[in-house]
Amino acid sequence: MRLDEAAIGEPLGERATLVQFSTAFCQPCRATRRILDEVAAMVPGVRHVEIDAEARLDLVRTLDIMRTPTVLVLDARGDVVKKASGQPRKADVIAALGLAVSHDSSHQSDDK
Repeated sequence: MRLDEAAIGEPLGERATLVQFSTAFCQPCRATRRILDEVAAMVPGVRHVEIDAEARLDLVRTLDIMRTPTVLVLDARGDVVKKASGQPRKADVIAALGLAVSHDSSHQSDDK
């Protein structure tokens, strides 16, 4: 599945995008926000976008989001390369970003 700026409501990151689905009273969502903000700040070209799941039920249904927090890791084109529910570990987010960046590089070589 591919998401674009119109779907998530913000521009995609140059290299990858971390999309977080949250709800207002979700305690693990706050910790997830901190982790994703830290990772996005560490890696150039990566954006963190947080989406209120209750406000975007259309997207929640389309993506089969069952709980919050749920994190999608998108490559530069917006292709979903990883989906995980629950509070992630920082190391797992970094590893998933590695997949997204290498996934996008393989697409670029296909395009040439």
